[in-house]
Amino acid sequence: MTRFAQRLSSAPRPRRARRLVFVLGDQLDANARGLRELDREHDAVLMVESEDEAEHVPSHRQRTTLFLAAMRHFALRLVERGVPVRYVRLDDAHNTQTLGSELARALEMLDPERVVVTRPGEHRVESAIRDACGKADVAVDVHADESFTCSLDDFDAWAEGRKNLVMEYFYRERRRALDVLVKSGKPVGGKWNFDEDNREAFDEPPDVPRPYFARADEVTQEVVELVRRRFPKAYGKLEHFRWPVTPEEAKRALDDFIAERLPRFGTYEDAMWAGEPVLYHSRLSAPLNLKLLRPHACIERAVEAYRAGAAPLNAVEGFVRQILGWREFIRGVYYREGSDYAQRNALQHQGSLPDFYWTGETDMRCMAHCVGEVVEHGWGHHIPRLMVIGNFALVAGVHPGAVHAWFLGMYVDGIEWVTAPNVVGMSQHADGGVVGTKPYAGSANYIRRMSNYCDGCRYDPKKRTGDDACPFNVFYWDFLLRHQKRFESNRRMTFAVRNAKRLERDEARAIRKRADTLRDDLGIA
Repeated sequence: MTRFAQRLSSAPRPRRARRLVFVLGDQLDANARGLRELDREHDAVLMVESEDEAEHVPSHRQRTTLFLAAMRHFALRLVERGVPVRYVRLDDAHNTQTLGSELARALEMLDPERVVVTRPGEHRVESAIRDACGKADVAVDVHADESFTCSLDDFDAWAEGRKNLVMEYFYRERRRALDVLVKSGKPVGGKWNFDEDNREAFDEPPDVPRPYFARADEVTQEVVELVRRRFPKAYGKLEHFRWPVTPEEAKRALDDFIAERLPRFGTYEDAMWAGEPVLYHSRLSAPLNLKLLRPHACIERAVEAYRAGAAPLNAVEGFVRQILGWREFIRGVYYREGSDYAQRNALQHQGSLPDFYWTGETDMRCMAHCVGEVVEHGWGHHIPRLMVIGNFALVAGVHPGAVHAWFLGMYVDGIEWVTAPNVVGMSQHADGGVVGTKPYAGSANYIRRMSNYCDGCRYDPKKRTGDDACPFNVFYWDFLLRHQKRFESNRRMTFAVRNAKRLERDEARAIRKRADTLRDDLGIA
């Protein structure tokens, strides 16, 4: 018997419950309403490890490990508080391996009057819960997720009547509403956004402080071995699992970021460097998305650092914008747009995802580094995600559903509410412009300017035709040629479309031909 099983077995198992509080793997918030209102004498908690949740998209070993390890630590905390917990382990012989079927079995055994759950981060999961409760004729209460700074009702009220949903305007209103970096209704420093100050690249190898990495305790190590054994064909490496799995570890990660990397975060927010996946970024998205850490704490700590003179305004504002602005904005978009959002394909791209997305093995040095970091760590900061990995799939014409599934499963912070708007919307422009008014399509020029990835690459980042032309250039110009009618009326694409129209006929034909050859060679077509 594992250490976790031993500790779990020492607690009394619930035999009946008036209310069954279903705690999901991304809802590990001890202050959630369902747990705050829990009556230990009459209610119980259900937690389920499910093979289906680990495999409904091809998932990185570290992502699966993070969810299971964090769930097990959370369950033990509940047991220590005397909360009756029905915990279904992945390796339990009776586990039916789906959330819905395990909920149905718990309903049959515990006979509750109602089920209580915090709103799931994926429409599919909420539907499974409602279906199971409906078949058992048990009422279900879906509570609002209170771990965010903006309720969905408040987001809908802001979005109502707007022709376009622009994150910047949402962000400004939220700054005012929460009085963050605001004085007399105006932004501290005279500007709402310091993004123009946050675009520096490195001239030489950066000397970045090594970030805090949590150590795997006995419970986590048991999960590591379980995942290795249970998912031998899963993608990604598991040798160096170092993610926070408890609130205490998440707080240490926040403290480390504020002290060591926040001061330079803003200036080098968009920079990339080979062999430096973290740079000055926080790595807090995973504990935030699992609710081990609240965004309020991150914002408060960053603002405190600015007021104490420990971090400049451009860095603090950039970090606050990521959490208070973008993170809350895309969550609102996900729920407002509905359950079909992740299936949208406005550009009608149909290509397959290249095999190197699973291995990082490619002659393109930028893709080898960026995808390789995901394979190694299950993570990468937002610029490699958007401007390298996502950009390549966009200009090459890969189906956005395949891109979304890859991002959802291969990043440890992948949950559909955050992944779908970022990938389907911003990265692949497959929502037709709901999230972004222009596609984030770029040539090799951006990558060459913001990184050292092009150094020593077999492809020439300055060429767009020929066998040695950078595939980013080939696909970028092919993308513009294929979609010029669609984007010629988009004022943010005017310059790019005009340049595509100016191409000589022979060069345009050579680009299209080379793009087709590359798609065939990479298995995209």
